[in-house]
Amino acid sequence: MKIVDALLWPGTKICIWFGVDPTADAGLIRSMFNMIVYLVVILGGLWVFYA
Repeated sequence: MKIVDALLWPGTKICIWFGVDPTADAGLIRSMFNMIVYLVVILGGLWVFYA
């Protein structure tokens, strides 16, 4: 479970910062924040690597 916790960490911390329960709504809000964070990280990495 440590790998899963590490992957979900950004969304969990953002939810806590906004005062939202990370497990509410079946974790969809946390998943949205994780997708946004990882999208920015991956696109930024691709931009640096290919630019």
